Amino acid sequence: MMTTSQVKIGLLIPLNNNLEEDSSIPKLPIYEGINILGRNDIFIADKRVSRKHVSFNASVDGSSANVIVESSNPVVIRSGDQRKKLYFQEKGSIVHGDIVEMIPGHHFFKYVKVNDNKHKSSVEIYQRVSTKETILIQKEQVNLKRKRQIDEDEAYARALQVENGLAFHEDSEAIRHFSVPKGRLPLTFQLLRVKGLPAWANTSSVSIGDVIRGNVLFAVLSNYMVDMDWLLSVCPNLMKISRVLVIHGEGDGTLYHLQKNKPANWTLHKPPLPISYGTHHSKAMLLVYPRGLRVVIHTSNLISVDWNNKSQGLWMQDFPWKDEKDQSRSCGFENDLVEYLSALKLPEFSINLPVIGNVKINSSFFKRFDYSNATVSFCSYDYKF
Repeated sequence: MMTTSQVKIGLLIPLNNNLEEDSSIPKLPIYEGINILGRNDIFIADKRVSRKHVSFNASVDGSSANVIVESSNPVVIRSGDQRKKLYFQEKGSIVHGDIVEMIPGHHFFKYVKVNDNKHKSSVEIYQRVSTKETILIQKEQVNLKRKRQIDEDEAYARALQVENGLAFHEDSEAIRHFSVPKGRLPLTFQLLRVKGLPAWANTSSVSIGDVIRGNVLFAVLSNYMVDMDWLLSVCPNLMKISRVLVIHGEGDGTLYHLQKNKPANWTLHKPPLPISYGTHHSKAMLLVYPRGLRVVIHTSNLISVDWNNKSQGLWMQDFPWKDEKDQSRSCGFENDLVEYLSALKLPEFSINLPVIGNVKINSSFFKRFDYSNATVSFCSYDYKF
C-alpha cells in the first residue's frame, strides 16, 4: 500500500457474501492521502484483482474518499441501495458505511471512518508538508524516467530503420499523410478507435458501433471477458436481435451477474475444456444479416477499456448466402470455421429467420454462406494433452 501520510483516518472491513464482517481477512487501514490497494494488500489469491487495483484518496477528517480504478477489471461502489460500476481510470467516492466490491459481486469491503486526533498536531502538519514535497520530487523523477524511456525507444526505432535499410525522416508529421487506397481498404486489418487521440491518429479506425450495426438477425459473440452492462449501453440493438449467443470464459461473480441480469434473448455458453485449467479466450463475432454473414476476428475483450483505451485491432469481412445450387460447395475457410465451432460444442436451438424461415442453429448452420472470396485463412488449434 502506498500513502501520502501515515495518519489513519479509516478502515476497509472485509465482508462475507452475507455482508457480515469476515474475521479471516485483516482489516485494511486507510490513511489520509493516496492509498493504492491490490491483490497483495487484501490477501486474496484472485488474479482478476490486480497488484495495483484501486486507489483511495482520503480526506483529512476521514468522512469520505475518492476512488479511482487502476485495473482493467471494474470495481463496484455500493452506497445504500445504489450500485455503481467504475471502469479503468473512472472516479467515484465513498463515505462511512459504503461498500466496495473489488470485483463485481466478489470481495466486499466496507469503509468505516475512525477517530484519530493525532493529525491535528503541528508535527503531523509538518509531516504532511514534507510528504507532499517528497511526492512532487517523486513525480518529477517519474516524468524524467518516462522521458528517458521515450528517448531510448525512439533511438531503438531509428536503429531498426537503419538496420533494415529504411530512410528515417525527422518530420514525424509525415505519418499523418499515410493512407490506404480505398480499393484496398476492405482487405486490410483495422485498428480500434482510441479515445483522446487526435482525429488523424484514428484515421480508418473503427468502434464497436461500426461493427455491430444494421439489421442483425442473429449474433454470436465469442470472448473471454464480457461486460454486459457496458456492451448494451454502446450497442443497444443487441436487446432487439432475436437471439444472441454469448460464448465466454467468465466465472464466479461476473458469471453470476451475467446469468442473473442477461436479456431474455441472450444464451450464455462457456465451452468445456479438456484440461483442469485455462479458459475460453477466442475473440470473434458472427453476425447474420438478411444478405449474409459478417465475420469479425478481433483482439479485445468485450469491456470498455479494451475498446476505448488500448491499441487493439480487428479483421472483418462480409459473406453472402450461398446460391441454392451451391449448397454442397465448400472451401478451406468454411471447413476450418465449422470445425472450430463444432469443437466449442455450441448449444443447439431453433430460430425463425425472415430470409429462410425456421432453422436450427449449430455449427453446420454456418455452411450456408459463401466464403470463397475470403481474403484470409482461418487458423485454429486443437491442443492434445
